[in-house]
Amino acid sequence: MVRFLVLALLSLAGVTQTSASPTQASEPLNPTEEQPPLGTGSLSFPWSHLRLPGYIVPLHYHLLLHPNLTMLSYSGTVRIELQVQNNTNWVVLHSKGLRITTATMLDQNLAHLSDKVLPVLHNPTHEQTAIFSPRVLSGGQKYFLFLEFGAELGEGFYGFYRSTYRTSSGETRNLASTHFEPTSARMAFPCFDEPSFKANYSISIRRSRAHTALSNMPIVMVLDDGLMEDRFAVSVRMSSYLVAFIVCDFKSVSATTASGVKVSVYAAPEKWQHTHYALKAAVKLLEFYEKYFNIKYPLPKQDLVAIPDFQAGAMENWGLITFRETSLLFDPATSSGSDRVWVTMVIAHELAHQWFGNLVTMQWWNDIWLNEGFARYMEYISVNATYPKLRVEDYLVDTCFAAIGRDSLNSSHPISSAAESPTQIEEMFDTVSYDKGACVLHMLRHYLTDQVFQSGIVRYLRRYSYSNAHNQDLWDSLANTCSKEEEFSSGEHCYSSRQHLDLTSMMNTWTLQTGVPLVTVTRQGSHLLLKQERFLRTAHPSDPTWFLWHIPLTYRTDTSTSIHRHLMTTLTDSMEVGEEVGWVKVNVDMAGYYLVHYDGSGWDDLIQLLKDNHTALTFMDRTHLIHNAFQLTTAGRLSLDKALDLIGYLRSESHTVPLLEGLGYLEAFYRIVERRDIPDVTQNLRTYILWYFRDVIDRQTWSDKGSVSERRLRSELLSLACHLGDLPCLKQAQRSFTHWLDSNSTLNLPADVAETVYSVGAQEDTGWASLLQTYTHSLSETHKRKILSALASSRDTNKLTRCLGLEGEVIRTQDLDSLIAMVARNPRGRHLAWSYVQKYWSTLVDKFQLGSFSIRNIIIGTTAQFSSTEELTEVRVFFESIHEQASQLRVTEVAMDNIQKNILWLQRNLGTLRKRERDREGDRERDRQRRG
Repeated sequence: MVRFLVLALLSLAGVTQTSASPTQASEPLNPTEEQPPLGTGSLSFPWSHLRLPGYIVPLHYHLLLHPNLTMLSYSGTVRIELQVQNNTNWVVLHSKGLRITTATMLDQNLAHLSDKVLPVLHNPTHEQTAIFSPRVLSGGQKYFLFLEFGAELGEGFYGFYRSTYRTSSGETRNLASTHFEPTSARMAFPCFDEPSFKANYSISIRRSRAHTALSNMPIVMVLDDGLMEDRFAVSVRMSSYLVAFIVCDFKSVSATTASGVKVSVYAAPEKWQHTHYALKAAVKLLEFYEKYFNIKYPLPKQDLVAIPDFQAGAMENWGLITFRETSLLFDPATSSGSDRVWVTMVIAHELAHQWFGNLVTMQWWNDIWLNEGFARYMEYISVNATYPKLRVEDYLVDTCFAAIGRDSLNSSHPISSAAESPTQIEEMFDTVSYDKGACVLHMLRHYLTDQVFQSGIVRYLRRYSYSNAHNQDLWDSLANTCSKEEEFSSGEHCYSSRQHLDLTSMMNTWTLQTGVPLVTVTRQGSHLLLKQERFLRTAHPSDPTWFLWHIPLTYRTDTSTSIHRHLMTTLTDSMEVGEEVGWVKVNVDMAGYYLVHYDGSGWDDLIQLLKDNHTALTFMDRTHLIHNAFQLTTAGRLSLDKALDLIGYLRSESHTVPLLEGLGYLEAFYRIVERRDIPDVTQNLRTYILWYFRDVIDRQTWSDKGSVSERRLRSELLSLACHLGDLPCLKQAQRSFTHWLDSNSTLNLPADVAETVYSVGAQEDTGWASLLQTYTHSLSETHKRKILSALASSRDTNKLTRCLGLEGEVIRTQDLDSLIAMVARNPRGRHLAWSYVQKYWSTLVDKFQLGSFSIRNIIIGTTAQFSSTEELTEVRVFFESIHEQASQLRVTEVAMDNIQKNILWLQRNLGTLRKRERDREGDRERDRQRRG
C-alpha cells in the first residue's frame, strides 16, 4: 500500500520511478531518434555494472539545497551539464535513498528535449538511477539533466546528515553536515559518484537567519527573501566525494596566511575558545605545504569545522575540512601532551590532502594509498618542520610497527588491491593503505634522497593537477620524466630510462604484493649472507613462498660511522663487510619496511652491545631491535629468552621510545595471561615489571611538566603501574581523585594523568557515579573520552553492562565502537563486550556502514582479546551465522588470524615465562639484599 501510494504521488509530480533488476547489458540501449511513450513495465535498467558507464561525463553541477532543521529533511534541485560521447537514450548516475520527483533533459540552449514524462529507474543494489530520454542524446554534444529531489537528513554519519549539540543550559540544537567519502555523495544528491568524474560545482543553500551556511568555496552572493539563500563561488574541478556543505550556528576564529588564504576554525558557540590552537597550527602548516610543494593552495579560503557527531577522525573536503571535535579542539586545561600531538597531526594530514587527494586524485579506490599513504607520511614531514618540539619522528616507528603487525598476518592485502563494491571500498581505508603506505614512502624517500623525493612528488602534483593518477604515474614522476623546460625551486633530478624501469619494478614489489619481508642475516667470515622471505606470525604449511621484494638494505657496523647501502633483488644475496667488523646492525634507524633476523651469534652480539654500551646504537636502532626480536618470538623464529635478554639493558635506557617499546611488550604479555586468568604467571609478571622499572616509575611526577616525550612516558607508565596494583601509584591517584571529588568535580587534574586518576577512582561506587554525572554534563569531548575510559575500567560487570546501555542516551553513537573496545580490554568485560556485539550485530551495522572503520574497530577490539581454541571456535561460529555480511569483510579474517596468533604465542611461551619468573625471584632477592 505504501509503495503504491508513493508511485502514484511521483507520477502526479511528472516522473515515473521504477526499481528494476539490472540487465546484463554492458552498453547503453540502442538509441533511436524518437520512441513512443513507454510504460515503466517495458523498460529495464540499462546498465549491469557496479561502475558507471563512461560515455557520459559530468562537467558542471548547479546544486540548490534547502535543509529544514526543524523537520529534519531537505529538498533540492540539481542541473548537471553533461558531455555525451556516444549516442544514447540513457543517463545512468548514482542515487541512494533520494526521492527524485522531477527529471528533465535539456539541450545546450536549455530547451526541453521532450514534453513527455521521463521515466526514472532505480537499481538499489548498485545504488544507481537511470533516466530515459525519448530523444537520442547525440555523441559529441552537451546536454543538461535537471532533477528535483528530497530526502530526510540522515540519522547516521554519511551523506547529508543531522548532528546535534547541547548547550550548557541543556538546550539541544540541530545542525546539518555532510560526509561523502568514499561513496556517499549519492546519498545527498544525484551525481556521478566516482573519483574520476571530476566536475565544477555551483552550490546554493537556503537557510534561516539564525544559521550559517558553509561550502567548499566562499559566498559570493546572499539573497534575502525572508529566507536567506547563500550562493557560493564556482568550485575548482573536483571529485564528488570532496563536495561538502554545512548549515549550523557555529562561531569561528580566522586568520590569513602569508599568501592571502583566509583560514577559519568553526565550533559550537561554547567551544569557540578551544579553536585557537587549531587556527595557529592550520595557518603554519598550510604555509609549509605551499612552500614544500611549490604549488599555491588554489582556493581563497580554508575552513576547519568541529562536527559534534562524526564517525571518522576528519575529512579533507576541499576548502571545508570537517573534524571530530577531539581531532580539532584543544583545551589546555583538559588536553594532554598526546592530545596536542594528535590534533596537530590530524590537521597536518587533512591539509596534506588538499594536494594529495584533492588536487591529484587516485583514478579508482584500489589506489587510495596515493591519497592516504601520502597524507599520513606528510604528517611527519610537515609537523617535524613546523613543530619540532613535538618530536613526531618518535611516533613514526609506531606507525610502521602497526603496519607490520597487520601485514604479518595471512589476511593482509597489497597496498593496491581490487575494490569494487562500497563495502570493499570502505575497507580499503585501513592500516595497510595509511600506515604501510606511509612507511613505504619513508623507505623510498631515504632510497632516493630527500631532494629527489621532493622534486619528484612536486612533478607528480603538477603533472596531474585537477586530474586522476595511478601508481605508475607516481613512479614515472619520480624517475625518468624530467624535461628541460620543467623548473622546480626544490631542485631537479632525473634518472635514466633503465633506472626508471628499475624503480617501477622495485616499487611494484611493495605495492602490488602482500606482506612484509624478513631478511635473515648470517655472518660468514668477512661476508654477510642474506636471505629474504615473507614474514608471517601465523604461518601455515600451505603458505606460498615465492614472494620477492627489491629491498633497499642499509647497515651500520662498529668499524665505521657510515651508513652502507645495498639493493637486494634476489631471494639470497651476500655483502662484504670485512673481517674486522664486530657487530652489524641492518636496517639503520628502521628506514626500511622489513624485519631482520640475526642468525648464528648475531643476536648475542647485539645483546652484549646493548649491555656494554647501548648508546653505540641510535635510539631508533635500539627500538627497532626490540620490536624485531619480539615479533620473531611471536612467529616462533626466536626464543622468548633471547628477546627478554635483549631488553635486559632497559634499566640503563633514558630515551622514551625504546623504553616504551620494551615496556609495551611486557605489558602485552601481562594482559594476555591476565585475561586467561593464569594466576601464578600474572602475579609473577606483575611483580617483575614493577621491580624492574621501579626507579623510572618513582621518577615520574603527577603533573603536566616536561617535554612531550617526558609527558608521554609519564602518562603511559603511571597508567600501567596503577593497573598492576602498584601501591604508591594507587595511593597518589586516590588522593588526587579525592581532591577532585571534594571540588565538586571542578578541579582540573593534570591532563597527562587524569585518565589514570579517574580509572582508580572509578573502582568505587561513589567515584563511578560521580564520573558518570561529570561525563553527562561535560562539554569537552576530549575530557569525556578520558572519563569514558575510566568508566569502562570498572571491575563491576553490572557497571560495564550499564555503560553499554547508555549509547544514544548519554554516550554519542560515534563513541560506541570505542566504548565496546574499552570494555573488551577490561579482563572482566571481554566476554560481555563480545556478547553485546553478537546480540546487537544488526543494530550496529545499521548504525555504521558494514565496511566502516567503526565496524572493523568493534570486531578487532573484541576478538583480539581472545586466546583459546574455544574462543576461536565461538568467533568462527558467529561469523558463519552472519555469512552474507562476513563474506564481504576482510576484517573477519583478520580477527581469526589475531586469535590464532594469541593461541600460538601462549603455546610457545607460557612455559618460558614460568621458568624465567622462578629465575628472577633470585635476582630480586639479591637486589633487596643489596639495597639493604
